[in-house]
Amino acid sequence: MMDVIAVKGLDFSYGNTQILKNINFTVPEGRFAVLLGPNGAGKSTLIKLMLGELPLSGQIGKIELLGQEIRQFKDWKKISYVSQNGMASCQNFPASVEEFVQAGLYTQIGKFRFAGKREREQVRCVLHQVGMGDFAKRLIGRLSGGQQQRVLLARALINAPRLLLLDEPTSGMDEDSTTLFYRLLYQINREQGVTIWIVTHDRKRLMAYADDIWLLEDEKMKLVQPGREEGEHGNL
Repeated sequence: MMDVIAVKGLDFSYGNTQILKNINFTVPEGRFAVLLGPNGAGKSTLIKLMLGELPLSGQIGKIELLGQEIRQFKDWKKISYVSQNGMASCQNFPASVEEFVQAGLYTQIGKFRFAGKREREQVRCVLHQVGMGDFAKRLIGRLSGGQQQRVLLARALINAPRLLLLDEPTSGMDEDSTTLFYRLLYQINREQGVTIWIVTHDRKRLMAYADDIWLLEDEKMKLVQPGREEGEHGNL
């Protein structure tokens, strides 16, 4: 089985401050992997490196995504990202839920061409998948925080990614919304084979869903819950 993520001997510093030191881990395809760690441990830095938002030039080690070294990686449509409070800048934006999700297809349809029947059906399917089908015409600014994160998840899924990266996606959600969101991720992982890599503080609730749980602390990475085999999760 191919490793969707492979990080080897990675060091990273901001100026003279070392954030990551000799980080090594792999995430095989189809896994539900969780990264825990205290604030300031470098979790978000690691995600930014994996998204190509921070340069690796001058740093030691390497990151491979889908078997390709990140410096040469071009297939970004196979990787989707859901950020913490990703709707914060959209509260007053006059777009409906379906328009916002459809915007994730611009790489396919081009910015100046209207979505056709096939694209509208893709949007309808992903909204239904995340339980937001009845809200397609609602303005995104009129949704609850939990609903907005599910819309962000729908937009992340619209291009059928192989890897889904999430950074504290349930921050600010109530307990019921958080549980629903985790169940959705688990369903996407198990039914579609999308590899999940989620940065969070929420070890307790995610233990039931995760295959692998990693801890980033004191510049080092360690596996605190090794991978479970198929069928060990029971009925969730």
